[in-house]
Amino acid sequence: MSVRTHGAPLASALLSVVLLTAGCAARDDAKSPSGTADAPTVPHGYVEGAAEAAEQQSRLLLGDAESGDTRVLDLITGRTHDTARRAGVTALTTDGRFGFFHGTDSTHVLDSGAWMVDHGDHVHYYRAKTKEVGELPGGAGTSIRSDKGVTVVTSADGKARAYHRAELEKGNVGTPDQLPGTYAGPVVPYAEHLVTLTRDGDAPAKVVVLDRSGKRVAAPESACEDPRGDAVTRRGVVLGCADGALLVGEDGGTFTAEKIPYGEDVPDTERAAEFRHRPGSTTLTAHAGKNAVWVLDITERAWKRVETGPVVAANTAGEGAPLVVLESDGALHGYDISTGEETTATERLLKDVARAAGGRTGAPVIEVDRSRAYLNDSKGKRVYEIDYNDGLRVARTFDLDVRPSLMVETGR
Repeated sequence: MSVRTHGAPLASALLSVVLLTAGCAARDDAKSPSGTADAPTVPHGYVEGAAEAAEQQSRLLLGDAESGDTRVLDLITGRTHDTARRAGVTALTTDGRFGFFHGTDSTHVLDSGAWMVDHGDHVHYYRAKTKEVGELPGGAGTSIRSDKGVTVVTSADGKARAYHRAELEKGNVGTPDQLPGTYAGPVVPYAEHLVTLTRDGDAPAKVVVLDRSGKRVAAPESACEDPRGDAVTRRGVVLGCADGALLVGEDGGTFTAEKIPYGEDVPDTERAAEFRHRPGSTTLTAHAGKNAVWVLDITERAWKRVETGPVVAANTAGEGAPLVVLESDGALHGYDISTGEETTATERLLKDVARAAGGRTGAPVIEVDRSRAYLNDSKGKRVYEIDYNDGLRVARTFDLDVRPSLMVETGR
C-alpha cells in the first residue's frame, strides 16, 4: 500500500505513542505522592497488553464484499494489516473498538486494537494488536449495540442476548445472557441500563428501560410509529420515528422520553431511516429522500433539511463543522448547516458512484472524527482522508490492494 500526502501533513500522524497522558499522570501524582507506602501498584488508566497514547489512535476496518478480503488501516502509521478473509459479508459495523462483519448466518467479531475510554473530565486512548475474537449467532437483520459493560445482539426476530464486554476484550465471545421477551427495535445499552422499544399488537411502539438482566425498570410515556434508525449521543438515545425522533435521556436515575417532531408532513420516502454522526457529537445526519439531507441538532431539539444534489453519503462532525455530502457527480460537497448554502466542493473523486450506491452492499460511506473525514473508493482501491476544516482538502490518499466496499472507523 502507498500513501500520498497532499498539502500540509497530518500532524497526528507524526505523534509518537506515549504511556500516559499528562492529565492522568498529574491526577495519579496528586492522589499518591511518591515515596508513600500506599502508592498504587497499577497506574491510572493501565490496560494490560495495550499502550496508552496522548491522541486518538484511529484505524479503518476495510472489507471487500466480493472477494472477502479484509484489512486494517492504521491511520497513525499509514500501514495496513491483513486479517482473515470473510466470505459472504453483507455489512460491516462497529462500536468504536470491535468490528462486526455481518454474514448470512453469523457475525464475525474482530478486535481492531484501537479504542478510547471516556471518563467525562478526561479521555484515555489505547492501541494494541488486532485480534480475531469469534462468531456471534445471527446474520442478516442482526443489530449490535455496545457500551463499556455489555454488547447486546438483537436478532431480526426481536430476541436479544447480552455479551459481557470484559470477555470480548480478552478475545473470547463468552456465554451471553438471554434477555426475556421480544423487542421492536435494537436493544441499546445506555446509562448502565438498556433502552429499547416494545409493541403491543398494532399499536405504536413504546420506549422501555431495562436493567442489565432485562427486567423492566421504567417506561417513559412515549409512542414511536414505524421505528427506524437509532443513535447514542451525550444527551441520550435517539430513536427515529415516522413523525420525527424520540430522545431518551437519563438524569439522576430518572429516564425521560422527549419527542423531536419534524414540524412538517414528511413522506415515508423522505424520513430519516439511518443516522450517521461523529461519536460524541450531538448533531446527526440522515438522507432526506434523494436530493436532501436531514440534520438533527439534539441540543436545540430541531431538524433542518438541507437541499443538496443527488445524495450518496453524508456526515458531519457537528459543532460548527460543515455538512459533508458525497453526491452522484463523484465529488464531495460542503454545506453550511445554519444557512443550507453550499460552501465548497472537491474535484471528482469517485467514478460510477450512482451504480455503486444502488447496490445492496458496499455503497460509499463518510466516516468522521474530530479532525478528518474518510471516504472509501471501492472501484479505485483507495481511501481519501479529507480535512473538512480546510475546504474539504484531500490530506492523504491511501492506495490499497483490495476494494474497500465496506469501511468503519475505530479508536474514537
